[in-house]
Amino acid sequence: MSAREQVLEAARALVAAFASNDSEAYFNAFTADASFVFHSCPQPLPNRAAYRALWEQWQRDGFEVLECNSSQAQVSLHGDVAIFIHDVATRLRIQGEESLNLERETIVFRQHPEQGRWLACHEHLSAMPEQ
Repeated sequence: MSAREQVLEAARALVAAFASNDSEAYFNAFTADASFVFHSCPQPLPNRAAYRALWEQWQRDGFEVLECNSSQAQVSLHGDVAIFIHDVATRLRIQGEESLNLERETIVFRQHPEQGRWLACHEHLSAMPEQ
């Protein structure tokens, strides 16, 4: 399997874990030092532990992913680093209210040959520009 195909598979698995609310698989797709920038958060999250704490708070507050669809995937390889960009349509339930979020996401993956896989080390989520 080519590096590009490996990155696409890693991204597919990450999105599938998110879509199915599989917290373990989702957070295991990121390095411990991964950073996160979400347009819905007032400040960047400096590592996976910070994001996981926020995720668990969201879940306690009634957050649930109902569906997540990725499209327009692009991969740019830079040695042992890959940049994955895609459009994301996510249906959520928050405190009983459903919403549809249309966003664009960049995920930076780093190859970890000792583990035989690519792990996400940065995620940046932006609201989709108005059409």
